[in-house]
Amino acid sequence: MAPVSSLRTELQRDLQRGGYYPELVSRVLDVAIGGQEIVSYLVHPETSFDSREIYRHLTALVLTPTRLVGVHVDDDPEARGTHALATTEAVALSRIRSVALSHGVSDPARSDASVVDELTIAVNWGGISRMDLEPAMCPDPNCEADHGYTGHMTGEDLALRISAQADGRGRLDQALRFAAELSTAVARSTER
Repeated sequence: MAPVSSLRTELQRDLQRGGYYPELVSRVLDVAIGGQEIVSYLVHPETSFDSREIYRHLTALVLTPTRLVGVHVDDDPEARGTHALATTEAVALSRIRSVALSHGVSDPARSDASVVDELTIAVNWGGISRMDLEPAMCPDPNCEADHGYTGHMTGEDLALRISAQADGRGRLDQALRFAAELSTAVARSTER
């Protein structure tokens, strides 16, 4: 882990490297962090395309001693001219219900299978949920009754996927460190 004093400088450097309105992201993060110490951070720019548009998105996550602070920045496709939306959210570590980490490893039978190729970080604090519904079925193939719906609800507050192939080994290694520090901080917050 880098010395705390250098983390702000490293965060600024990575926001510049992300290239997506770094001054805006830095400004809104500073407000959301509220002067707290930065324990760890992760900057994840994403660009996607369709047949007519380029969509840019940046997520920056900052771990403080008491909170997970995130900013999401997107182009606003409905606005005329250049317009971006920057949304921040700060969640107390004690409110985080789960940190799910999915490690992708190619060729897991090899001797160096501990080398992670991709990581998905999913954090749930109960703010956003997705409900998947489908018609309930009856085992009787001749039944024509309406049996209502069945389904499940999944927490989807935050999910990021970082891969060595798409994002580079350095960014993946940083994501692995951030995930470990976030998991440790959330575990400590529930012990209090």
